[in-house]
Amino acid sequence: MESQLSTVIRQKIIDSQATQLPTLTRRDAWLPSVPTKATAVIGMRRAGKTSLLWQILGDKFAAGVPREGLLYFSFEDERLADMQVQDLDLLVQTYYQLHPAWRDAQRASFFLDEIQLVPGWELFARRLLDSENIDLYLSGSSARLLSREVASSMRGRAMEAVVTPFSFSEMLRHAGREPNKPFDRLTKAERSQIDSDLRLFLLEGGFPEAQGLDTRNRFELLRSYVDVLLLRDVIERHNLSQAQVLHWMVRQLLGNSAGTFSINKFHADLKSRGVAVGKDTLHSYLAHLEDAFLLTCVDIASDSERRRQVNPRKIYPVDTGLIALFDRSGKANLGHALETAVLHQLQRRGNPVNYVRTSAGFEVDFYTRSRTGDESLIQVCTDLDDPSTSAREIRALQDAALSWPDASLHLITLQAPRTVAVPANIELHLAADWLLTDPPAEQ
Repeated sequence: MESQLSTVIRQKIIDSQATQLPTLTRRDAWLPSVPTKATAVIGMRRAGKTSLLWQILGDKFAAGVPREGLLYFSFEDERLADMQVQDLDLLVQTYYQLHPAWRDAQRASFFLDEIQLVPGWELFARRLLDSENIDLYLSGSSARLLSREVASSMRGRAMEAVVTPFSFSEMLRHAGREPNKPFDRLTKAERSQIDSDLRLFLLEGGFPEAQGLDTRNRFELLRSYVDVLLLRDVIERHNLSQAQVLHWMVRQLLGNSAGTFSINKFHADLKSRGVAVGKDTLHSYLAHLEDAFLLTCVDIASDSERRRQVNPRKIYPVDTGLIALFDRSGKANLGHALETAVLHQLQRRGNPVNYVRTSAGFEVDFYTRSRTGDESLIQVCTDLDDPSTSAREIRALQDAALSWPDASLHLITLQAPRTVAVPANIELHLAADWLLTDPPAEQ
């Protein structure tokens, strides 16, 4: 058995290092850089984790590292189905048999994809970091390689790189239409094209495989993503006994994207329908969905832990393409999609994001604070030309500023208002410009 396994591993290493590097759309994901830590590439299924591994490998090759020092190895192979943790050492031994000059003398990089398929992989990964001169990159399905599990399984030996569906700029890059100059230097025709692309992005989302598909095929593809996630990453993984309740919760959450969600209200609704389920169970279901990267829960901005606990959270899907799929009207909601896209861009900065509800009852979409202490209050609105709409959005920002006097005020909209004057203390941003020039994640 070991001889056969060694033969398979040897051939996979040779084939992998002889394979031409794939041409992929470049991702803007933030990558940690701590020499003594492994990098765990995590994220929702089909968001592009394997592609990011190849991108990192390609960057190292472009920087001058020879191919023999770069190993991509996927464990998603039926010939490795019975592989156990003790067999993983064959990978290391076989690699250094092929490249003996690299052992200890030079720093190699291992990219191990779907490693969670081998039980006990964590022990091997920790030993590899301790005993070999390598940089280690790990990835796998979110079912068994979740964020908090990486941290606990690796005992603090791994840092996380989160892969999400395409951002707006990545979507344009994928389509070959990313602008090569600032937004304010684009021609009218170029701006019109960018505006059209943004509306398409808000409708169709950023999952790589969904790009360019017609509505029916896109819906079926995205629905399959959600179905597989619920079955494998939540129901089977956590052995849930009330799967139907989970499906009801998902429809409620994603059918009201960018809206508030209260466990207490949802529990009361289920109780009125004669469904017996505990609140603690519902809280755990929501946590499982967030851990599987299907959605993000945004808490109210407050220094009081109790206030954060008792107030509802706002729910955002991992991708704007899911909004039309789950909206009860069956239509896209540009306002909710734009707000979702702005949240995702804020998350890419790596800063905490909350929403604000003032004592006067006004709501501001986002409050964020950078690591350097810069505070921002951000309101998102598709169209400010309606006087009542613009007055409400502006008043909300001004009211919130009373409680956060050091925060800069921002209003993000799809198109510049033709008749409404925005106060001087509020920065007005066109959404396309803001999404394309937003600063990257803080280093």
